[in-house]
Amino acid sequence: MLEKFQEKIGYKFKDEKLLKTALTHTSYAYENKLESNEKLEYLGDSILEFISSKYLYNNYKELKEGEMTKVRAYAVCEDSLYQVALQNNFSDFLYLGKSEKSTNNDKKAILADSVEAVIAAIYLDSNIEEAEKFILINIKEQLEYARSHVGVKDYKTVLQEKLQADGVVIIKYNIIKEEGPDHNKTFTAEVECDGNKLAVGEGRSKKNAEMEAARKAIELLESKEEA
Repeated sequence: MLEKFQEKIGYKFKDEKLLKTALTHTSYAYENKLESNEKLEYLGDSILEFISSKYLYNNYKELKEGEMTKVRAYAVCEDSLYQVALQNNFSDFLYLGKSEKSTNNDKKAILADSVEAVIAAIYLDSNIEEAEKFILINIKEQLEYARSHVGVKDYKTVLQEKLQADGVVIIKYNIIKEEGPDHNKTFTAEVECDGNKLAVGEGRSKKNAEMEAARKAIELLESKEEA
């Protein structure tokens, strides 16, 4: 069973006991007198926060401290981790006690917590680089989406306000290129005003690509204003 899980997450454990502990809920641990994943979850939470903070700091220099905090909070929240668990079929591999299997009231929390525990297990079994690889494969898209939509300037709105300051204009966004496989696509968007091309941006989703094009257009407009 654990072999299939390791294939799914793309990491082979040297110590499978560590992985089993990461997938052991307190209900199962209590019934079978085993160690639960609670301590691993605690460690994994800290690793997740560090890696996501590092990614934001290195890749989005324009974000202020408060903005980075909001983006990180969105990308590593329970709902986000729950989606990671669903994508990797965590529910097929969790060790749950009989009581938990019968009620299953907190499945979202259980699955989200198990993701953090697995992150810690990967770290302890190998190194921070392997843990970082797993984290970014699974939450990079959420970080990029949050960067454009959560607590950060809506660049499309800002661009519209700038362009329409002196009257109504027609602003259009066009997706001009799609590259990569379905699970890892890169989109290229172009923004134009009254038929004139302003800027081009790339992103992991169409919305992100359009937002990046708008951000670049704003930079160009502001540089012209300063000239």
